[in-house]
Amino acid sequence: MLWIKALHIVFVVTWFAGLFYLPRLFIYHVESDNAAVRAQLQIMQRRLLGITHIGGALALTFGIWTLILVPSYLHQGWLHAKLAFVLGLVAYHVYLAHLVKQFGEDRNMHSSRWLRVFNEVPALFLIAIVLLAVVKPT
Repeated sequence: MLWIKALHIVFVVTWFAGLFYLPRLFIYHVESDNAAVRAQLQIMQRRLLGITHIGGALALTFGIWTLILVPSYLHQGWLHAKLAFVLGLVAYHVYLAHLVKQFGEDRNMHSSRWLRVFNEVPALFLIAIVLLAVVKPT
């Protein structure tokens, strides 16, 4: 059980690394006037998204595995709240994939300022999820 929890945490960290850095690549892309730099950033965005997919999928896999081993967690309110935030995080991830596609097709419609605010969203999810998982409020 401890191995599964440890791997869950490792892949949550991997997932969040991508969720934090991918919007930063978008900001660099929007702020660059150099076509070669923008082309390189598109490659970096696609590759980072792939790693982020792997981290997210494995984080979810080990989280679900934990729930299979300890189904009593499903009866605790803190977990319901945590799972709601995780679903929000999955939606954020899906939107990142959409943005990678838009940037790849040179169809970005967001300003650098909007992307900077958007970049802060996973931090809010992280705070909520960690507090719920550690404190386990009733």
